Amino acid sequence: MLMQSTTQTRLINFLQEELVIPAAGIALAQRQSEQDPTILPMILWQYGLVSLSQLERVFDWLETA
Repeated sequence: MLMQSTTQTRLINFLQEELVIPAAGIALAQRQSEQDPTILPMILWQYGLVSLSQLERVFDWLETA
């Protein structure tokens, strides 16, 4: 669980710093994905907060995280 939360924190930092996703958008997606945090990138995409190319960058980042 600690590993997951550390990865989640690093993912949030990546989204904010590299993809410049607003904190409010990330918070919205986090609320929608409370039951399953692994779907956060898909929620961001569904709400139009990341483009398809940005979504691919998120998945690439997750593979190496």
